[in-house]
Amino acid sequence: MDTLVLLGTFFVLMMIGVPIAYSLGLAALAGALWIELPLDAVMIQVASGVNKFSLLAIPFFVLAGAIMAEGGMARRLVAFAGVLVGFIRGGLSLVNILASTFFGAISGSSVADTASIGSVLIPQMEKQGYPRPFATAVTVSGSVQAILIPPSHNAVLYSLAAGGSVSIAALFMAGVLPGLLLGLTLAGLCLFTAQKNGYPKGEVIPLKQALKICAEAMWGLMTMVIILGGILSGVFTANESASIAVVWAFFVTMFIYRDYRWRDLPKLVHRTVKTVTVVMILIGFAAAFGYLMTMMMIPMKVTMFLTSLSDNKYVILALINIMLLLLGCLMDMSPLILILTPILLPVVKLLGVDPVHFGMIMMVNLGIGLITPPVGTVLFTGAAVAKLPLGIVSRAMLPFFTALFVVLLMITYVPAISLWLPRAMGL
Repeated sequence: MDTLVLLGTFFVLMMIGVPIAYSLGLAALAGALWIELPLDAVMIQVASGVNKFSLLAIPFFVLAGAIMAEGGMARRLVAFAGVLVGFIRGGLSLVNILASTFFGAISGSSVADTASIGSVLIPQMEKQGYPRPFATAVTVSGSVQAILIPPSHNAVLYSLAAGGSVSIAALFMAGVLPGLLLGLTLAGLCLFTAQKNGYPKGEVIPLKQALKICAEAMWGLMTMVIILGGILSGVFTANESASIAVVWAFFVTMFIYRDYRWRDLPKLVHRTVKTVTVVMILIGFAAAFGYLMTMMMIPMKVTMFLTSLSDNKYVILALINIMLLLLGCLMDMSPLILILTPILLPVVKLLGVDPVHFGMIMMVNLGIGLITPPVGTVLFTGAAVAKLPLGIVSRAMLPFFTALFVVLLMITYVPAISLWLPRAMGL
């Protein structure tokens, strides 16, 4: 009955339109009242949930990504990707995927990736003879890379939800190969589609112009080098790397590229603060909700239930994948990470699955949820940028969903894809 009160209140509130963060908080209060837990204990959990030093990385990474998303970085990365692969048949679709790889390694946000890359490339691809729904599907599916390739603020959330027991640096490195695998799989699908439908080749860019494009893009790509190089070398922590990334992004945008107006900067900071505020409220209420789940022994009950179905870890992982895919269609990624990690991590650890590996499984599953109706925020963003109905974009996404499911299976059942790099670096 305890579980029914907690989870039932949460789902009822969410279904009647209460924002997820407040649904979590009110459900935690209802659960506390039911088990006669002092409400002071709930408030303490809310406060302690956001009173963590590691959370400082989130606002800094969000601000750095916002500065570069609006400061001309996307356009320069698209041009740089065009130098590398734009001359191939279907090359503009490859440019889209590769630009998402680069931009994801800077912004860590799929929504920012779709909005920035899409606004540049979707009209350009249509002008070159690509169907607009296909161009939108490429943009939306390619943006899932931003969830995996470091710096991903979702990896920071997963580390937090795991109780800080999983290294952020290890999660960052674990996302590199899965992210590249995802990009290569989507690129292969784009090449096949281009050959089948006779999509156009791009032009070879003259050497002098190519060198100029590469030089301009390198300023932005240095952000990735600063973040990862600093963390892996031990020069600074993830929090410090995020703050340095903001300083570098500001310097490059305002003094090197100079595409962004000074008078627009306060508005950008205001939007970032609003975004971070929502995330912090969600984290605080999710901490209280997780505390109530622990008090009601929900993680232990879920562990016993799943292990009673089968003692084969591959079967359990398949069931978890199905559950994550379904929930990802109905809820946003951040609350699901905060809610489900404390529940599912004990299950997979009992089966011998590495927590870092499970983090990648969860990221891919919930990343697919971001581009799946009815609550796919990235899918909505892509449809809005392309000015297309959601149904048309969803139908164009079907071949890309197949490719993403193949990648999900590989990441789930081949742990080395996620674990080889962090282990090689001693993380």
